[in-house]
Amino acid sequence: MFKLKISKSLIAYVSIFAFLVLIYGHIFNYLMHTYEGKDYTFITSIYWVIVSMTTVGYGEIIFQSQIGQLFTVVVILSGVVMIFGYLFPLVVTPQLEKTLRRELPSRVPIDFKNHIIICGYNQLVETLITELDEDRVPFVVIDENEQAIHHLIARKIFCVHGDSSDDNVLLNSNIRSARILIANQNDEKNASIILTAKELCNIKVISLVEDNAKEGYLKYAGADQVISPKTLFGNYLGRKAVDPLTDHLAGATRFFEDLNIVEFPIYPGSALISKKLKDSKIRKETGANIVGLWTRGRLSLNPVPDDIIRESSVLLAVGTEKQLEALKKMTR
Repeated sequence: MFKLKISKSLIAYVSIFAFLVLIYGHIFNYLMHTYEGKDYTFITSIYWVIVSMTTVGYGEIIFQSQIGQLFTVVVILSGVVMIFGYLFPLVVTPQLEKTLRRELPSRVPIDFKNHIIICGYNQLVETLITELDEDRVPFVVIDENEQAIHHLIARKIFCVHGDSSDDNVLLNSNIRSARILIANQNDEKNASIILTAKELCNIKVISLVEDNAKEGYLKYAGADQVISPKTLFGNYLGRKAVDPLTDHLAGATRFFEDLNIVEFPIYPGSALISKKLKDSKIRKETGANIVGLWTRGRLSLNPVPDDIIRESSVLLAVGTEKQLEALKKMTR
């Protein structure tokens, strides 16, 4: 049976508005009778109040007395406040926001299968998304951020708005017919995603980890593979201490199929030095994505476009071997 859902703010607004209309209607009749010598029906008084409050003002019924004119000003001003001060911010705007949220995708098609589920959108998986899209490998991205979802929708990428650790969200992403799930959020969230996914089905799970100490917990939760960007940097520094003249893609870590994560030091003669990431054109010229930046002893995962590349910096990049080879040339 159909049920109409009415918000509390709408009920409160209608109640206050109706109360004011009734009060103003009685005051209108009193002032007209006392100061104008005219009598109107209650319906006419309600009509005059609503016309005045909505600032329509046909002008067929007016006050000649000053107290009546003052009352008219009060009614008009209170109407403006009720409509523009309360109706739009408390009733209209929230309803529009709810409508927009309902339009965000909440599930994938029923026949969507043999796909990859990516839980969490950021630069770390941007290259993966691009490669999967180019290779026509079916995938879906789950994210709670509305802005990220709108961005993916604009690119015509399958996505689901919701909490990746919610079983209903995973079921709506057809997890039982998917082949791989990638957990790409913070460690606590990834653990929750893994547990929920493994309870629903025996899907292969690849998880990223921020704190290396929690790698074991993620594997214990059910992750089949755990990747640590911080460990990649550590391995890089160790390799350079042993072999500082390494001139190939040594230590590349396979992220997914033909995608690798590789660290690149910035050499003194590189044209990238002193440039912001957004001005470096790395993505445009190589196709690789920068997902980490080590500068002055500080590691920044998911660096922002305004981060500056310095001579002492080390870039953590994700891409195919061809893309990474092109990036290596830019760092020298």
